[in-house]
Amino acid sequence: MDSTAQTHPESNHTVDATGLACPLPILRAKKALAVIQSGEVLQVITTDRGAIRDFQAFCRQTGNELLTQIEQEGKVFHYLRRR
Repeated sequence: MDSTAQTHPESNHTVDATGLACPLPILRAKKALAVIQSGEVLQVITTDRGAIRDFQAFCRQTGNELLTQIEQEGKVFHYLRRR
């Protein structure tokens, strides 16, 4: 988990999954990744604490790159680069 002082990377697309519990944030991210171009960055915003590990596992399993995860003001911002 990165520091809250870190700046957010640029993203091409955003999925707001705040208030959603597992597995919905992952499912929304998977759907968004299916329609964006290779190399583009997807930002996913979650409030579910379990999403931190979920996105780490999701990226390992799918081959998408997890650029960073930033926790800020009760939300976690996940940045994924599509493979």
